[in-house]
Amino acid sequence: MLRSLFSRKKQQQEITFLAPLTGIVVPLSEVPDPVFAQQVVGDGIAILPAEGMLLSPVDGKVTHLFPTHHAIGLSTESGLEILIHIGIDTVKLKGHGFTPFVAVGDQVRAGDSLIQFDTGVLQEAGCPIVTPIVITNGDLVAEKNIVTKDHVQAGKEPLMTVVLK
Repeated sequence: MLRSLFSRKKQQQEITFLAPLTGIVVPLSEVPDPVFAQQVVGDGIAILPAEGMLLSPVDGKVTHLFPTHHAIGLSTESGLEILIHIGIDTVKLKGHGFTPFVAVGDQVRAGDSLIQFDTGVLQEAGCPIVTPIVITNGDLVAEKNIVTKDHVQAGKEPLMTVVLK
């Protein structure tokens, strides 16, 4: 009898995103690209990186790795889809300055190295280095909480948590 009373409430799953970069936390609305600033791709947060190493924010699978290695898509076991886009207009670099450590289909753990990038190469090319981290299937998200810190350490601190519907 007691079991049936408690089993009716669906267990909500919470996913914590580790900071994938060390740097300054920036609201998406301040990203100098309307596709991200207006949340066309999805909701999330951005980081102005202090160094050029992108780590996985979650445990999951690499679902997309752009041929130019400037952006990567991840999927969690619960189906949450994440896009991380290193810098703005960086596709024009055609892969110069980017070194991937993963391939499509790879399983990753939060904190694993994904892509190394040369911030100097990006800046010399006139590309803003601010990096959006967005959830592309936000319809799965019931609640999102972003850290209130101004600066985060990659792989060591949470960036945001989401509660799935």
